[in-house]
Amino acid sequence: MKRTTIVYRALTVFAVAALFLAVIGGRFLYVQVAKGTSEHDYMAYAESQWTSEQPLHGERGTIYTSNGSAVAEEVSSYSVQAILKDDYGYEAVEDIDHTAEQLAPYIGLETNELRDMLQRGVDADRFQVELGSGSRQLTYEEKENIEDLELAGIEFKTEPRRYYPNQDFASHVVGYFDRSEDEPAMGLESSLDEYLLGSGGSYSYLRARNGVPLPGEAREMEEAYHGQDVYLTLHSHIQLAVEQALTVAETLYDPERMMAIVADPKTGEVLAMSNRPSFNPNYYQSISNHMNFTVSDHFEPGSTMKMFTMAAAIEEGVYDDEEYFQSGTYSTGYSDTPHIRDHNQGRGWGDIPYKEAMPRSANTAFARIVNDKLGADRFYEYMERFGFGRPTGIGLPMEASGLMSENDLGAIYSGFGQASAVTPIQQVQAATAIANGGDMVQPYLIDKIVNPNTGDVTYEHEPELSGQPISEETANQVKSQLRDVVYSDIGTGQPYQVEGIEVAGKTGTAQIPSEGGYLNGHNQNIFSFLGMAPYDDPELIVYVAVDRPNMPDGRSGNGAVAEIFNTVLKQSIQYLNLTSYDLDADEYQPEGIEVTDVTGSRINRAVEELQEHNLDAVVIGDGNRVEKQYPDAHEKVLAGEKIFLHTGGESIMPDFTGWSQRDVMKFGVVADLNIHVEGNGFAMNQSLEPGASLSGVETIDVAFTTDRSALDDEEESSPDEAEESSEESPTEEVEESQEEEEPVE
Repeated sequence: MKRTTIVYRALTVFAVAALFLAVIGGRFLYVQVAKGTSEHDYMAYAESQWTSEQPLHGERGTIYTSNGSAVAEEVSSYSVQAILKDDYGYEAVEDIDHTAEQLAPYIGLETNELRDMLQRGVDADRFQVELGSGSRQLTYEEKENIEDLELAGIEFKTEPRRYYPNQDFASHVVGYFDRSEDEPAMGLESSLDEYLLGSGGSYSYLRARNGVPLPGEAREMEEAYHGQDVYLTLHSHIQLAVEQALTVAETLYDPERMMAIVADPKTGEVLAMSNRPSFNPNYYQSISNHMNFTVSDHFEPGSTMKMFTMAAAIEEGVYDDEEYFQSGTYSTGYSDTPHIRDHNQGRGWGDIPYKEAMPRSANTAFARIVNDKLGADRFYEYMERFGFGRPTGIGLPMEASGLMSENDLGAIYSGFGQASAVTPIQQVQAATAIANGGDMVQPYLIDKIVNPNTGDVTYEHEPELSGQPISEETANQVKSQLRDVVYSDIGTGQPYQVEGIEVAGKTGTAQIPSEGGYLNGHNQNIFSFLGMAPYDDPELIVYVAVDRPNMPDGRSGNGAVAEIFNTVLKQSIQYLNLTSYDLDADEYQPEGIEVTDVTGSRINRAVEELQEHNLDAVVIGDGNRVEKQYPDAHEKVLAGEKIFLHTGGESIMPDFTGWSQRDVMKFGVVADLNIHVEGNGFAMNQSLEPGASLSGVETIDVAFTTDRSALDDEEESSPDEAEESSEESPTEEVEESQEEEEPVE
């Protein structure tokens, strides 16, 4: 009986053990086959221990001018960090005091401040520490300078940075990328973010314990996609001419603000657009003006509005250029409204024909045209046809609609440029109808958008007609009157005569509303000119406005506008290789000198040949023959302009002092250098001393100043800089000074 009990117990233990082993074995078998459990994926866990994953960055798209020059691009930048523990194969900081003393000046910190930062990291037993805002977004040159210190424990991390190589070049159009918020701000950077934004990917692989990828192992990749590239209508040379002309005027006359637009009236392409005050998008923290005045601000335009009032009267058949009217003052018929006066303090010019109204800019004539001939309803109908009161649809954020007056008295004042507020881009759009035989085209800035991942063009703009407010006959009559504004003996636009280019346009002197009326005092106005050229078949429309300039010797603010307009028009005609008809010659050829092809020539002969054509040859390299020249052969340039000749061999750094920003950038193109510029105007300082070898140099920094007196007296400035016009406004202000009354809205 006892033996039987022992057997039963043994069998029971055996059965329990067998069951246990079966359960455990089954579990092991299940895990082996299933590679895990319902709660855990052991295979995935094992792979995670031996797998490395690297993120792949999708670059933000580049913004280009029509010439293919990048104005906003993504570049590599570097951040400094200090390693405090010698783990993971890294070398740690050895001497905190020495490291802080050496590194602090390179990252914008005081020595004590950096020492405390490092010591706090050590005390907190941290592996590494970041070193403040000054240690981020460093250029390659700044990184190299720090590496030359050979400090133990100082490492770099590479990261993308949005970079604007031309600084304040069309900055309000382009906008900027806010690094602190990691998002775009202003301009096209903001409005086109969905196109420009890239998408990231990843790359994973199996590795050994030392981190080396295992050979023959499959690797997985989720591709990154770069953002789309945007091509603008902006012409890089014309935009630069505008920027330089505005910078010179800003230095000389210190106005409250300025704005300029250059457009093609046939297509609506905006070739240049700029404002002052401007800003450098690379240092957006110091921006003082966030508004793109050319599209986002509306104001009373002054007498540039008269061309559209005249167009309405001619189109309606109520205008007779031989009919006479009494100039000087005009009563609107409203008892509580003062008489409207002409700009010469209401003296007028006696009883004169209407054909003199436009060149003299007679306020009384245009008030009569609206009140006695057109009527308010028809006047407003034509202003609507010309696009006033609604956005043009140019494609820039925060475009203003303007504000048109709505009552009868407001129409009278609006007819000569008061009471209603319009934007500069609306005026440019409306002027295309006069330049274009009655066809008004929509202005635009975005030419096309290209997907760099596939090469596909995802968007392409076609010129678009935005209306036909007037007939071709009316457009030609108005254009003829605008020519008289510039060339007639009685015209207010005589300072806008440009040698060799026949110009048509209208001056404007707008009053600025203030509490209880308008600002008073000399040049307390917005001076403007809306012009087109060449007269016979306009290829360009140029609008320039200068707000309250400080003019010397009692000169009119129109002088500042003329200097900008004339310079920009001459250079634009040259760059576009346009032809026109001279007033005193049968045929006019584009101003400038055609560059001779000297590639392959011996350097001495090439220099002599260019000098014979009044061009300044700048030799790069110590070779015997010209291998490359810039500007290229057959391009048109101004007399005295620098022509860069690359001969190969060792290149020497020239002295940039007094050079224009444009010449410095041209040198960079030929010498294959990246030029980082600071400031505007004329070169003052450079990071590489004159005479130093350029061998191995990739980037140099150049500082510019708008103060010529800061440069050596013997240095000559570049002829490409916007030159001060030799024409001055008459000592007696010839343009209209509107009646100092409160405008009627």
